[in-house]
Amino acid sequence: MAEHTRVDEFLTSLLAICKPLESFDMPLLDAHGATLAEDIYAGERLVMKAGSRIRSTQIGLAASIGLDHLPTRPHPRVVVMSAGPDLVEPGKALKDDEEFETNSWMLTTAVREVGAVAYRVHSIPEDEAQLQNLIEDQLVRADLIIISGERQDDSFDLITRALSNMGEINTVEMAIEMSGRHNYGLIGPDKTPIVTLPGDPIASYISFELFVRPMIRTMLGAATIHRPSVKAKLEKAIDSAAGKRSYIRAVLSEDGHSVTPLLNQEELSTLSDATAFIAVGENDTQLKAGDEVTVVVLERRYI
Repeated sequence: MAEHTRVDEFLTSLLAICKPLESFDMPLLDAHGATLAEDIYAGERLVMKAGSRIRSTQIGLAASIGLDHLPTRPHPRVVVMSAGPDLVEPGKALKDDEEFETNSWMLTTAVREVGAVAYRVHSIPEDEAQLQNLIEDQLVRADLIIISGERQDDSFDLITRALSNMGEINTVEMAIEMSGRHNYGLIGPDKTPIVTLPGDPIASYISFELFVRPMIRTMLGAATIHRPSVKAKLEKAIDSAAGKRSYIRAVLSEDGHSVTPLLNQEELSTLSDATAFIAVGENDTQLKAGDEVTVVVLERRYI
C-alpha cells in the first residue's frame, strides 16, 4: 500500500534523483533562453550571475564585452506520455467510459514554459507490454519522463507494473486534497528519472507545479527552483479537508495585496483562469475572509 507523504518529503526525494545537466559553451544566439552555467565578468566586475535565464539583454551584454559564446546548461529533454485503455485523442469520437486525453497536451506545453525541450508521445498504450516498449523507445532522447493516466486513476496499476520491470520505482500517496498516487524512480541503463502524475488534470497540473517544475529547474541549474510566494488577504472564506494540504486556484490582485478563490474548484477552467494557488495547511480547515494566507504566484495573464 502507498504511504501517505508530505509535499516537502516527496519533493526532497524527487530532487535527489535529478541533477543539473553538464554545461557547455554555446554560440550567442543558441544560448538565448538557456541557463547561464558560470558567472561572467567584464574585467573584475560581475556582469551576469550563474543560474539566470539568458535573455536578449544578456546576449547584447555578452556581445558588448567581446564574447561570442556563453557557458550554458542545455535545455533538459522531457518526454511526456499518457497511458490507459479508455483514453482517446482529441478530435476523435468518444465511446462509453472513454475520455479525451488531456494531460499530455497540458503537461508538454507546461514543460516548454519552464524552459525545457518537450516531446509529446502521440500514441496511447493500452497494456503493460505496449507501455514498456514505448518507454524504452523514448529513453534515448529523455533526461526526464513524465507519465499520467486516466481521470479515474484506473491506469495507475498498469503504469506501475510496466515501470517496475524497468528500474527502481517507489509509490507514494500524497497528502494533498483531491490528489492521488504518484510513482517516481530511475529506469533504464542511464538511470533516467521518471515521475507519474495523477490522471485527473487538475491534480496532475498541481503536482507538476509542486514537483516536476522544480526538478526541471534543478536540471537547468537555475538559481531559484520554486515559484515565488507572497502573503495576501483572503477575499472570500474557504474550507479545506483536515490532515491534507490544499492548493486552491485563485486570482491575485494587481497590487498583490489580496487574493480571491475561484468558484467551481472541480472544473478545469480554474487552471486556465488562475494566477495563483492559495496554499492551505493540513491543520487549516476553515479560513475566513480577511485572513492572511500564503499564495503561490503563477504567471500573470495578459491580453
